[in-house]
Amino acid sequence: MEEAYHCPDQKKLQALKDMANQLRIHSIESTNTAGSGHPTSCCSIAEIMSVLFFHTMRYKVAEPRDPASDRLILSKGHAAPILYAVWAEAGLFPVSELAKLRTIDSDLEGHPTPRLSFVDFATGSLGQGLSCGAGMAYMGKYFDKTSFRVYCVIGDAESAEGSVWEALNFASYYKLDNLCAIFDINRLGQSDPTMLQHDFETYKKRTEAFGWNTVVIDGHDVEAVCRAFHEASVCKDRPTAILAKTFKGKGVPGVEDFENYHGKALGDKGKAAVELIKKSMSNHGPHDLRPQPVTDTVPSINLEAKLSKPPNYKIGEKVAVRRAYANALVKIGHTCDRVLALDGDTKNSTYSLNYRKEFSDRHVECFVAEQNMIGVAMGLAARERAITFSSTFAAFFTRTFDHLRMAAVSQTPANFCGSHCGVSIGVDGPSQMALEDIGMFRSIPNCVVFYPSDAVSCERAVELAANYKDMTFIRATRGDTPIIYQNDEPFEIGKAKIVRESANDTVLVIGAGVTMIEAMKAADELKKENIHVRVMDPFTLKPVDKAAIIKHAKAVGGKILTVEDHYVEGGIGETVAAAVAEETGITVRMLAVPRIPRSGPGDALLDLYGISAKSIIKSVKGL
Repeated sequence: MEEAYHCPDQKKLQALKDMANQLRIHSIESTNTAGSGHPTSCCSIAEIMSVLFFHTMRYKVAEPRDPASDRLILSKGHAAPILYAVWAEAGLFPVSELAKLRTIDSDLEGHPTPRLSFVDFATGSLGQGLSCGAGMAYMGKYFDKTSFRVYCVIGDAESAEGSVWEALNFASYYKLDNLCAIFDINRLGQSDPTMLQHDFETYKKRTEAFGWNTVVIDGHDVEAVCRAFHEASVCKDRPTAILAKTFKGKGVPGVEDFENYHGKALGDKGKAAVELIKKSMSNHGPHDLRPQPVTDTVPSINLEAKLSKPPNYKIGEKVAVRRAYANALVKIGHTCDRVLALDGDTKNSTYSLNYRKEFSDRHVECFVAEQNMIGVAMGLAARERAITFSSTFAAFFTRTFDHLRMAAVSQTPANFCGSHCGVSIGVDGPSQMALEDIGMFRSIPNCVVFYPSDAVSCERAVELAANYKDMTFIRATRGDTPIIYQNDEPFEIGKAKIVRESANDTVLVIGAGVTMIEAMKAADELKKENIHVRVMDPFTLKPVDKAAIIKHAKAVGGKILTVEDHYVEGGIGETVAAAVAEETGITVRMLAVPRIPRSGPGDALLDLYGISAKSIIKSVKGL
């Protein structure tokens, strides 16, 4: 039976109005003190924030990341000052700290980051918050199976981002009725009015077409906001979109609903507005507003994962690394029931389909919406509720680079696996060939980049990734490649392997994946001509085993040849060159894909672009 709506009494409504105005004052004053910020964007959501924090949401002030509490994501992260203000008013930290906004020694940064205990995701790169919220809501409904709700405040300008609509699609498909998106439709963007301005009929048609329960309100009417959040809480099997008609700079004469005030401290106009706002308030002193209590619990979980069985392959047997990725996922899934696999409708190619067959309730199909998949993974992993592995073709992660970048700023422990890398995939052609992915993931702070060369090392990479506390990327070769390691071979992050070695080596050849196999072929052929080379498998390209590279380079006379199925920019060659940059007497020659490739058989393309065993032999002789 649905809970009936009870309108707050006049005293509570007035207190919420006063709180909204107090939040406006804090936002104006803190940005004036900082000399920068976005006070007008804060003023438009003051009533929404007041009602959320002091009437609607259930949360623990003393424990902002309590896993049983409701969640708030401020997707329009430029409105950070009002987020900081509402937590200060809730009692988490002194209101006086707001004066430190945007100073170098304060965590009250220009946009929210998880340096703050009450922030789950860094926001400010627009259009990403709702995907994270969808992941959190999915966790609550299908895994934790508890009553916490997720609220996401979205700017109308950022709703032009396609990732917002990817998230709307995902949330309605999975019936995330514990998710509420609040669109702050204040009509004005950064440099111009927004595309739809206050055309609520179109907004409503669009959100309803995506399967959302939609409520249109006056976003400055406290009672209407209270009622809308109640309607969202009782709606079943559909997420709710609250379309709030608001005005940018609400409450500031000469600024409210005017252009050209985005991202600016309001100076004297702000000071004058503060005095006017104070006169409209009934209460200027301490308030007795408190958050709603948390009434539910979430299950205790264990996030330790290991392979249930060691790798089981034979030396020389040919196995695709992408298949080993799936084998390892299943194995760690048997030891930890919070390992979740996500995919972008490529599960029959990445083989995450095998995980779904084994654990159907722990596989999340995100369809062909890779940006949203990143956000959902972030939401699922937030507050230490899951270990996530997201897979698709490595090339398709490049469209998600901003989301991955923000995931790093959010300190997200999410794992990603990209298959179908390089020209070795063959006839599918360049649109499917990841040739930039190593450089991309290497540029992301704290991200470990695994490039396993066989199935044994891939299984160990998955196990290591599952227990790593930051982001990881596993580059998985498409084609079948021979097993080169014994099943009991130990692997460590940042430790390379030597797979060919003699006392007479004159060149150090470094490859990975398919080029590791080509390097081994070349070494065997060169040995017939009494030319000996040492072959290194880096295993991880970030961190790279700098000490081993220098040691073995010096042991062979200072000559290094790198070979990779990747463009030279950001790949193995440049990684190695950076590792030895401060050493004297070391020369690095690089073999990499030199230009945009074409379709063709994989082996022929390795030859055509100069990264096959034949090319390695020629280069070694040249050295």
